[in-house]
Amino acid sequence: MSVLTFFFFQVDADDRVNILLIISDDHGTDALGCYGNPVIATPALNQLAADGIRFTNAFCTSASCSASRSVIMTGRFNHATAHYGHAHGYHHFSTYDNEKSLVQYLEEAGYRTGRVGKYHLAPESVYHFEHVLRASDRNPVEMADNCTGFIEGPGSEPFFLYYCTADPHRGGGTLDTPYAPNAFGNRPQGYSGIIKMEYSPDQVMVPYFLPDSPECRAELAQYYQSVNRVDQGVAKLIEILKETGKYENTLIIYISDNGIAFPGAKTTLYDPGMKLPCIIKQPGRKNAGKVTDHFISWVDLTPTILDYIGTFPEENRFHGRSFRGTLEDPLGEGPEQVYASHTFHEITMYYPMRVVRTRKWKFIFNIAWPLEYPSASDLWGSPTWQSAYQNGRQATFGQRSIEAYLKRPQFELYDIENDPGETNNLAYEHKYWEIVEDLKVQLKKFMVDTEDPWKLKWDYE
Repeated sequence: MSVLTFFFFQVDADDRVNILLIISDDHGTDALGCYGNPVIATPALNQLAADGIRFTNAFCTSASCSASRSVIMTGRFNHATAHYGHAHGYHHFSTYDNEKSLVQYLEEAGYRTGRVGKYHLAPESVYHFEHVLRASDRNPVEMADNCTGFIEGPGSEPFFLYYCTADPHRGGGTLDTPYAPNAFGNRPQGYSGIIKMEYSPDQVMVPYFLPDSPECRAELAQYYQSVNRVDQGVAKLIEILKETGKYENTLIIYISDNGIAFPGAKTTLYDPGMKLPCIIKQPGRKNAGKVTDHFISWVDLTPTILDYIGTFPEENRFHGRSFRGTLEDPLGEGPEQVYASHTFHEITMYYPMRVVRTRKWKFIFNIAWPLEYPSASDLWGSPTWQSAYQNGRQATFGQRSIEAYLKRPQFELYDIENDPGETNNLAYEHKYWEIVEDLKVQLKKFMVDTEDPWKLKWDYE
């Protein structure tokens, strides 16, 4: 991987753009109109894509909420910062206190900083915001409304707003409806300012990696409703930006922390877990409506934002690379490879994986492969999983067996072009050994270059 060297310079505050970073929770490309789903209602995000650039090869580096956010906000892989998994409760993972976050860089550059909604980072000293705006993280419209004063702001200082919904994460218990789906934050009384958009199980599109079962369809219908709430919050944010005259001069980035909260996606480094929506609207709507297939990942976001606004640290410690070139020319040549690193989700879910993903290949190193693959508690208990699991380990779940999902080999190699479902592992076929060895070399170099303590596992296990 490449490491960029930046030299410090800074442009006048009056000329700098505002930055709005929107992060939804567990939203895959499976439920967005602009990514090809004709059922889900996401008009605001569709319009944002029309005003900006839509990425078709954007990846998180760790398919776990808290760990992923630490990478987004530092530009460094979480295996090097110690933010291996969840920050909250007894999980208690935390970034080293000598690390530096995007918000600190921006405050030093004269930005007003504020956050609203889900935080899910630690420690506060590393991820400190000047303004903490209060609102229900299940009500994205209320969140947007409560940002109005911050967006208007005093003086001419640019702002950085970190807007993070809890939707469409699982939560709120199960519903007293057929197949007892998780509520995904939905509730009978709805939310103030939200127009309830309900879906029937018959309407939804079942992704290839999930079973087309009544239980799964019931849960996807609730997931869709939760996604629509996110879209309504985005619509309100854009309305406020336009009313305050800030829309045209704001860099807006929409991403999700990881994939949909179903087995086969979230917590895995198969594509449904790590290949995610990314929409970026630039000031002046530059390159509006363009679609790029350049490869980017969430470790690239902090260096890209700092590059974009012309504020760089004297010493570059980022693992990510700036993709400002893609924003300038989304249809030209660009990166075609990313890396991923996942170690924990919950504190009991130790299963370190390291991945290199190219346009043609995905290579996965399952470091603790003798262990059974651990499931997040909410995914394990879901009707979607349990209705399949009760049929035995040879039963199928999407395109793979439950046994194959839970018991994984040390190495996995997939031909993404011919096997996008990642079900035919080629790692142990003789004719692919040269490819495997080449990808091993690349992965080992990545682990050394990014200060990965698990690099020792190549030699000792």
